[in-house]
Amino acid sequence: MGRVFKERTSVNEALQLFLESFSSLRHTEELPLEACTGRVLAEPVISGRDVPHYRRAAMDGYAVRASDTSGASPANPVFLQLSDEVEEGTSIWVHTGAALPEGADAVVMVEDTFTSGDMVEIRSQVYPGKNVGQIGEDIKKEDPVFEEGHLLRPCDAAVLASLGLDRVKVFRKPVVAVIPTGDELVSRDRAGDVPPPGMVLETNGLMASLYVEKWGGIPRYTRIVPDRPESIKEAIQANLDADMILLSGGTSVGKRDHAPGVVESMGRLLVHGVGVSPGKPVALGVIDEIPVVCLPGYPVAGLVALYFFVRPGIRKLGSVPQLPETILRKRLTAKISSKIGYVNFIRVIFEGDRVRPLTGAKSGALSSVAKADGYVLVPEHIEGYEEGQEVDVFLVE
Repeated sequence: MGRVFKERTSVNEALQLFLESFSSLRHTEELPLEACTGRVLAEPVISGRDVPHYRRAAMDGYAVRASDTSGASPANPVFLQLSDEVEEGTSIWVHTGAALPEGADAVVMVEDTFTSGDMVEIRSQVYPGKNVGQIGEDIKKEDPVFEEGHLLRPCDAAVLASLGLDRVKVFRKPVVAVIPTGDELVSRDRAGDVPPPGMVLETNGLMASLYVEKWGGIPRYTRIVPDRPESIKEAIQANLDADMILLSGGTSVGKRDHAPGVVESMGRLLVHGVGVSPGKPVALGVIDEIPVVCLPGYPVAGLVALYFFVRPGIRKLGSVPQLPETILRKRLTAKISSKIGYVNFIRVIFEGDRVRPLTGAKSGALSSVAKADGYVLVPEHIEGYEEGQEVDVFLVE
């Protein structure tokens, strides 16, 4: 490879090329409901029973025949006798969720009654079915409950449990190999020692691994690999059983930047150089049908590549549905300047109902992301935004 970027690809085009280069995983596994939250259903769920499977009281009160309450009001109450069964002129006390007694077709709320001895004063007329949960009112037998591809939440697990299920079939999580590269990196096993000048603790791999886990993947965080093509190649070969490979560092055009060239020698290099700032040196490829992302070594540039390419890549592999992102509309307290031809990732801090851009925050300053509440994406065709202008703010995950 030459020592310059072959070309600068737009973010949207780069993402499309990347996502089209691999297929979703179709491997499945069965999990207990207790472990299914955040997983994706691998098959539709059809109800095998009615929920509820019996008529039940929807309120605390008295089960009655609705016809016995005709005309009842506070000024003109109807008196019914407490009994062990419901028939003409009688009633039975019921709790919420209790089976409705035979002969009853309604429940009078306790608030609309007054009890004295074995007589109940009914102060409200009810109609058949009032305050009664009918069989199958929630879910009917043979009803479709969830479709394949549904992202399961805790409330969904409760619905599945109500159907009598204790396990569910979901798509397997993608395994993502995270391979940090760089002669300047020091293992965090030695975090207690201050590295000598020119050496830094390896933190990008940690960040990438945690985001992989957050987005639904299983990270495989490897040892640090030296800046040598043969070493990077060996690390990739050792992880070709993964579903995605992330190489952190060595993506630019310097003498020690070998990652894109190694990917190209082993498979297809789809993109090297993307119109995003920070994050231009990102490279995307595929080896043996396994997607590969080469993350820039500067921490914020690497984070941008994670957001723009790794997150959607994991979602495609795991068949995770695309959910709408939380976007806030806020006014700027100061002007934002940006590069034409690049999508600019601008970190911002909330100040009341406005946002303030973080100035002087370079791509090597990861703490600027930790300080930020969110970020603004300035499109490639816009020079920036003026103070007071309303912008879309994405939350930092």
